[in-house]
Amino acid sequence: MYKMKKQYLLPGILAAMLLCGCTGKDAAKNPEPEAKTEESVAPENEENTASEAVAFEGQDLDGNTISQDICAESKLTMINVWATYCNPCLKEMPELGELAQEYEKADFQLIGIVSDVVEGQDEDAEEAAAYAAELVEKTGASYPHMLLNESLYLGLLADVSAVPTTFFLNEKGEILDVVVGAMDKTHWKEKIDGLLKDL
Repeated sequence: MYKMKKQYLLPGILAAMLLCGCTGKDAAKNPEPEAKTEESVAPENEENTASEAVAFEGQDLDGNTISQDICAESKLTMINVWATYCNPCLKEMPELGELAQEYEKADFQLIGIVSDVVEGQDEDAEEAAAYAAELVEKTGASYPHMLLNESLYLGLLADVSAVPTTFFLNEKGEILDVVVGAMDKTHWKEKIDGLLKDL
């Protein structure tokens, strides 16, 4: 059991170092940074290969196991990476909670990843998870929120350097788009509707 915990420790420390701030030095001055869309990992009009699909498995705040297989349940999956210390993350979560309820599951689903709470069974991990669950309840972000582990770090978060960072995946688990920074509901809805239209 100790070996398993040790395996998660290094990625957790690395992720904490990478995610030590929100979206950069100006995050405190500008609580709603302008979101940037990165180049799509899977360019349009090119055939996708299975190697481009992400692979991950972990537990959510309720102890349920979630893997990349969840992507097959919806045409579009939005994965929002946030942190308990990140004000822009927490500010957008109530509207993300609303968006999660407004779409049919077959079309769209939303998953959160709590980037600064490492999955584990010790007292510290349980306290951190309880605090994250409190924040989820306060913000009304009633969609699944996964806890950081080695699988998530290596499969999806290794290149994440700011929170919030949001990934959009298709049914095969392939990344369609990445957005760095927070946005309001109107802009998220435009992004979601645009991606759904192209699927």
